[in-house]
Amino acid sequence: MIDALALTPAVAAIMQEAAARAILPHYQRLTASQIIEKAADDLVTIADRESEAILADGLARLLPEAAIVGEEAAFADPTVLAGLSGPLCWIIDPIDGTHNYAHGRPPFGIIIALADAGEAIAGWIYDPLSGRLCHAARGSGAFIDGKRITARASDSNPPIAAISLMFADSARRAALASHIARHYALTDIPRCAAEQYPRLLLGANDVALMERTLAWDHAAGVLLLNEAGGMAAREDGSAYRVDDARRGLIAAASPALWEQMAGRLANLRT
Repeated sequence: MIDALALTPAVAAIMQEAAARAILPHYQRLTASQIIEKAADDLVTIADRESEAILADGLARLLPEAAIVGEEAAFADPTVLAGLSGPLCWIIDPIDGTHNYAHGRPPFGIIIALADAGEAIAGWIYDPLSGRLCHAARGSGAFIDGKRITARASDSNPPIAAISLMFADSARRAALASHIARHYALTDIPRCAAEQYPRLLLGANDVALMERTLAWDHAAGVLLLNEAGGMAAREDGSAYRVDDARRGLIAAASPALWEQMAGRLANLRT
């Protein structure tokens, strides 16, 4: 049995090492040759690759029996993704928010999750600029900088929503804009899950609607939010799994806010 909470000091130290050695030295100093476009509007930098190498090495030493699925390793070799369904697996996003980072601005962060048989059992989200560490373990609660956290809504009327349209097709974009957005006070999309989930915990945002749900972006944040008393799940209410390639995820500061958004999305399909 893995004591996920007990891993936190060691995981935090590995994340801090990656930030100090790979991320912060390159921040706002990248040259054009150190930024590569993997796909349309999807960047990777030398810092992503250096960070992933440091994180993978440190986590492998911490739990040698666990597989490692890193974002950049999976891009280079998609067979790496098979590890997401395995018995124990580290999931690494070496720099979440690379687009922001590559343009010399926040937010960006490091995300690590530990999964077992497709379900996240622990997650850590680290902000290299502020030093903020969010972490959670299944059944043990959620914490920010070592203090237990309960998700809170903004109490704004209408609720504050971050609705991502980046990876939606044109029909869905139109439907969201005409039938969903009008019920909310829209806020910016941070292009960074490492920032979006803390916003839902801390009362800055009430609900977020995401289209692309890659494990390295969302495994830790979904666990964090659910352990804090908020709710993150697929649009049909099913639980998020790290080995599920479906699109669509609702994250909210409370179950009531989640249900409200889910009901409105269901009406689009009827």
